[in-house]
Amino acid sequence: MKSPFEIKKEICEVGHKLYAKNFVAANDGNISVKINDNEFYCTPTGVSKGSLTPDMIIKVDRDGNKIEGKLNPSSEIKMHMRVYRDRPDVNAVVHAHPPVATAFTVADINLDQYILPEAVLTIGEVPTCDYGTPSTMEIPDSLEPYIQTHDAFLLRNHGALTVGCDLTKAFFIMEEVEFNAIICKHAMELGAVHEIPNSQLKKLMELREKLHLTGRHPGLEIEEEHPAQPTQEALVEAITKRVLAALGK
Repeated sequence: MKSPFEIKKEICEVGHKLYAKNFVAANDGNISVKINDNEFYCTPTGVSKGSLTPDMIIKVDRDGNKIEGKLNPSSEIKMHMRVYRDRPDVNAVVHAHPPVATAFTVADINLDQYILPEAVLTIGEVPTCDYGTPSTMEIPDSLEPYIQTHDAFLLRNHGALTVGCDLTKAFFIMEEVEFNAIICKHAMELGAVHEIPNSQLKKLMELREKLHLTGRHPGLEIEEEHPAQPTQEALVEAITKRVLAALGK
């Protein structure tokens, strides 16, 4: 079991990585880790994630009220608490503003195309939640339709939220969301986005089961592939061949 200092240090390291990757700017973003059902460590408000030190990390209760620490929690801790309330399997939450993934929400383009095997295995479809005013209950409420079936969420005109069984997993999912968005954007610019065929998606989901990957099922709705219907010209040609064959020609 990790000590309080080790948990705080890990939160700082993830904050530094978010800042170094330009997933956050200025004082954007927030991180939290579950200690038990009523205690959580989280990043403070008004501090750059690139400047975090363990002594800045604060402890809050399940309602987001400060228990200990010199600084104050972010007003956006509400969406973290909603996740912990509704998802007992989650032990860490990361909120950031990855530029390309966030741009998808601004452009009103869903990040729901299955283009990379790694993304299918780890995140699947990434839903876009309705816009909510920061620091209000509108954002936590916007998560409700998807919270039970996804581990990554895009927040319209706001950023992304990822969850995991631990902080490393939550951070990796955030990386995967942005990388998938970048690849999708490049493919769009090149003129075509070709999704992984349904038959291959099924194999990936079988692989996910075999690997016992943690986190919720990506929620893929894989439709049965139907053979292409023959065109009218093809039907006429086929009938003509049969008639000629019957006539011995």
